[in-house]
Amino acid sequence: QVQLVESGGGSVQAGGSLRLSCAASGRTFSSYTMGWFRQAPGKEREFVASIRWSGDSTSYADSVKGRFTISRDNARNTVSLQMNSLKPEDTAVYYCAARAITAAYFGSWGQGTQVTVSS
Repeated sequence: QVQLVESGGGSVQAGGSLRLSCAASGRTFSSYTMGWFRQAPGKEREFVASIRWSGDSTSYADSVKGRFTISRDNARNTVSLQMNSLKPEDTAVYYCAARAITAAYFGSWGQGTQVTVSS
């Protein structure tokens, strides 16, 4: 497993931008698919974006396509989520997660970082 620590959350007005970062510990970070999930109050946790271990394949939820960009730096053991054109409905706690190359699910999670978008 890897240990994950998110940073970069905060409050922003609608239309603004934020960049979330996730620092991972462990020598095998480059073998993990990394993802971002979010959970709004009273709602279930939902998938936001993921990036393959090699960085050559990404996936996004329809609700964030064209506004959010996931990237990773395997040399620095970090994964980032650039969020542009933020909307109030993007307000949630955002979690970084890791899925081992042989696993079917995301097994390592960060503690989460709050993102609040005001109208």
